[in-house]
This record gives sequence, C-alpha cells and structure tokens, in this order.
Amino acid sequence: MTGRYTHAVVRGVPSSLAQEADGKVDLAKAQRESGVFSGILRQKLGLQVMELPPNEDLPRGQLIGDMAIVIADTALITRPANPARRKETEGLQKLFEELKFRVYELTDESATLDASDVLFTGTEIFVGLSKWTNLQGAEVVAKTYQDYAVSIVPVTGELHLKSFCSMAGPDTLMMEQLTDHHYETLTVPDDAAANCIYARVGPKSNVLVHRSAEEYPNSVQVFQKLTDYTLVPASCTEVSKIGGCLTSCSILINRKPEF
Repeated sequence: MTGRYTHAVVRGVPSSLAQEADGKVDLAKAQRESGVFSGILRQKLGLQVMELPPNEDLPRGQLIGDMAIVIADTALITRPANPARRKETEGLQKLFEELKFRVYELTDESATLDASDVLFTGTEIFVGLSKWTNLQGAEVVAKTYQDYAVSIVPVTGELHLKSFCSMAGPDTLMMEQLTDHHYETLTVPDDAAANCIYARVGPKSNVLVHRSAEEYPNSVQVFQKLTDYTLVPASCTEVSKIGGCLTSCSILINRKPEF
C-alpha cells in the first residue's frame, strides 16, 4: 500500500558538505535539519531508522535517497550520473540483503540513474529523463520491475522528477497529471514544495511531511486544506542548495517486522 513503511535509511552530514555549493551551505544548520528530519521519521512516522555514519569523502552523502529504488521486495541500486557520487552506493547491497530484499545493481556503464527521478505511485512507475537519468537507466527500471507499467517523463534543467512531483496520498499526485490513470491532483504555487513524503501510520492516520512555512508559506496554505491529514513541517534549506529535497534525504522501506 502506498505510504506504508517500516524502516528508513539515512546518512549523517559530513563536515565536507560546507564546501559544496560554492561554500554557501550552513553546516551547523544542515546538521540540525538532518537531526530534526531523523526525529520525524522515528517519532512521527514510527520508523526504525538505520543511520549510516557521515563520510567526509562523500560531501553529498546525506542525499542517500538518490542511491536506491525500493519497490515491493526488490531493491535496485542506482548509478548516479555524477561520477563523484557513485561511491555513495557502497554498503547498500549488504544492508538490503540483511533485510531479505532481492537486490540488483545497475552496472551498465552507458546507463545513469538517480532514484530521485523515479516515482512509484503504488500502481505504476514514472521515470524522469533528466540530466541525471538517461533512457538506458529508465530501461533498467522497467526490466527490474516488470510487474508495473513504466512511463517516461521528460525533465529539463537541473531538476529531478521528484523535485516537483510526489505522492501526497494513496491516489493523489502532488503537482501535475502524468498519466491516464485517475489520480486526484494537488497543486502548490512553489515547485519545490511539491516534494513531500506521504505515510500511512497505523490503521487510519495519513501523515504528510512537507516543507516548512518559513520556506514556502503560500504552499503551506494549500497543505492546511488537507484536514484529514497530520501535517508535519520539515525544513531542508541547506541540502536544497545542492539539489536535495525531502525525499532524497532517506530511503523509505516497507518490510515486515519479522525481517
């Protein structure tokens, strides 16, 4: 079911992050925001958080959500377009194997794939063709998840698909209609605010983790119309300076407790 998770994988913030984005990242603030986000995953979503230590050789390592796609019982480890980020996938295969997933790793040297370009709706998969993900990468997604229809979405500029599009409920797309399948749509005035995390907590509770009012006050007014949801604001001002967003700060996993 869309939004059902049991675990989250995160990575700590290295001091080397401060040197990214021409030195415009506030390291202390980035570390605070990361700590708050991990707390939300534990306390608000009730997830078992598996935290990998920061690695000074991986300044963007906090964006671990780019490194793997996890759907049903299958994990696909990606191949980032940026060669400097490919070491960020190390250790993930062992982690997923310990959780009893079938694990595949993208090894085709002609393919590039960032998980932030892959949106799973619960019934189908969209793959953004972007600066970060090419057609060969999208084809690997389709081959790996043959039980689901896979559609291609062109993405321009520096963005990933999930930079401006995410799930906001079981049948609700945040941002735009991408398919003939019926989804409710929820649009916000700020593209970056369309990246959010929807989770089902317990038998009935709908939770939406979204960008804070300090960042996007006009978009938060839209979220507040979701009266049946528990709204949880989370800031990610610093990782957004390096192209990050809420969904790129963790890998969310649904695994039965016995695993």
